[in-house]
Amino acid sequence: MQFSIVKAPMALLEVQMSAGEKITTESGAMVYMKGDIEIKTRTREGGFLKKLKVTALGGESFFVNDFIAKSDCSLGLTGPPIGDIVRLDIKPGSGFIVQSGSYVASTAGVLLDTQWQGFTKGLFGSEFFMLKATGEGDLFANAYGGIVQKDLLPGESMSVDNYHLVALGERVQYNVTQIGGLKTNILGGEGFVTKCTGPGPVLFQTKNLRELIDILGINQRAETTSNNTGVSFGGFRIG
Repeated sequence: MQFSIVKAPMALLEVQMSAGEKITTESGAMVYMKGDIEIKTRTREGGFLKKLKVTALGGESFFVNDFIAKSDCSLGLTGPPIGDIVRLDIKPGSGFIVQSGSYVASTAGVLLDTQWQGFTKGLFGSEFFMLKATGEGDLFANAYGGIVQKDLLPGESMSVDNYHLVALGERVQYNVTQIGGLKTNILGGEGFVTKCTGPGPVLFQTKNLRELIDILGINQRAETTSNNTGVSFGGFRIG
C-alpha cells in the first residue's frame, strides 16, 4: 500500500492498493475510487461502550467504512477541515493523542480509544476527550490550516495554544497553564496554553478555527437554537 498527500492545503489523501489490502476510513471520507474495490460498512472495533465513547466523546462517527482492494486500485480520501492531512506512524509503545474530529483513515492494526484529561488538562480548546491511537500502522489526520511538527528532546519544552494543538506523542508530558494575567487574556487575545515536555513529537495547526468562526460572525448556539429542536448527543439528535 502506498500513500501520497496532494493539493495541500486543500489536502487529498491518495491511496494505492494491491489486491487484498484494506484501509479503514471515517464515514463520508471518500472523494473517489478507481478500480475494483469492495466497501464494507461496520461499527468501530471494540465493545459497545468503547464504540460509544469514540463516537460521543471523541467526535468521530459510530460507523466506519472498510475499503478492500480486489485488484490494483486507487482511492481518494479527505476530511472536513480546510487544511493539511498528516500521516502519523503508530508503533507499539509509541502512539499518539489526537485532536477529536480530525481522524480521516487508518490501516489495520491501529486502535482508537478516548483519553479523559480531566478539567485540569482540557486540551485542544474546550475538548476534554481526545482520541488515543495505539497499536501499529498508519493514521491520517486532517486539521484546519497547515500542520507543523516539532520533535522535542528529553526535557525540552514548548507551549502551544490549545486551539492550535493537533497531536502529541504519547510519551510527551503535558499540562495546561495560563499565560499572562487578566489583561493579557482579555486584551491580548491569549489565554490557556499546553506546555509540552519531550521526548516526542508535537503537532500543531497554523490556523485557529474558532477565530475564523468569530471573524465570520457565526453564532453557533443561536444557529442551533433557531434551526433545530431537541437534544444533540455525540452527533445524534433526539427530538
